[in-house]
Amino acid sequence: MAVEAEGVVRIYSFSFSLAILLFSLVLHGGAAEQGFQQDVGTRTLLEDSSHKHELHCSRERSRAAWKVVEEYLMPFVEKQQFQLSKKCRLNPQNDMFREQEEHKIHVDVNDWKCGFCKKSFRAEKYLDKHFDNRHSNLINDSQGRCLADLCGALHCDQVIESKKPKGKCNPAAASRNRHLCESLADGCFPVSEGPKASRLHEFFLRQFCDAHTCSGGPKPFSKGGKKRTNVLWLASSILIILLLPLFYLLVYLHRREMKTVVKDFRRIGKGGRNKKAS
Repeated sequence: MAVEAEGVVRIYSFSFSLAILLFSLVLHGGAAEQGFQQDVGTRTLLEDSSHKHELHCSRERSRAAWKVVEEYLMPFVEKQQFQLSKKCRLNPQNDMFREQEEHKIHVDVNDWKCGFCKKSFRAEKYLDKHFDNRHSNLINDSQGRCLADLCGALHCDQVIESKKPKGKCNPAAASRNRHLCESLADGCFPVSEGPKASRLHEFFLRQFCDAHTCSGGPKPFSKGGKKRTNVLWLASSILIILLLPLFYLLVYLHRREMKTVVKDFRRIGKGGRNKKAS
């Protein structure tokens, strides 16, 4: 009986040791798997953070396109009190860079500030790079939101200072740009939407589309644009306003001085006549 009891104890002891060993292996395996998953997750996160989202849309030309729209189209749209639809590619909501551009703070000539994180930069180009690196999540680059694609129709080269003058006119390119221009007019100002849309449709054709020709047609923006304040006239007006009170003060002092001189002459004249009479 003692031998049998001793054998049972050994079996239980072996089984208990085996269970502890298996339990340890399971824990170790789970920890290893969890560590592996964490390593994979960390590596994926690092890969995502190091991966830069590439944009196939020129920020400079998109900015030039918006400048054209803002200066040579929107004043006339606002005058007609017409609302651009979301389907119109010229609608500000269809510019992938619009939110970033609206958060640029131009403090001084060499001082630009990010409106999101308030970081300062010496030039606009550095702020553009900052937007690409730090705030790229604010860019919606879905199809149809690249204004740079419309530059051919909108004559962007006219407002890009660094752009070299055009060479010989290319009839094929002029035809493509005119077709794109007319499609913008049809999409943004459908004549079926009423008199306002019809007037703006006609205006858009004259303002932008007619210039897409190699036969010496009208120049781009022939209908004019946003009225600019004449800096020289403004400075002259301010100067006149500031100097006008001084001018009147000098006139007043001069007239008062003249009155004093006249009184003195009269007094001297009266004194001379009195002496002669005696």
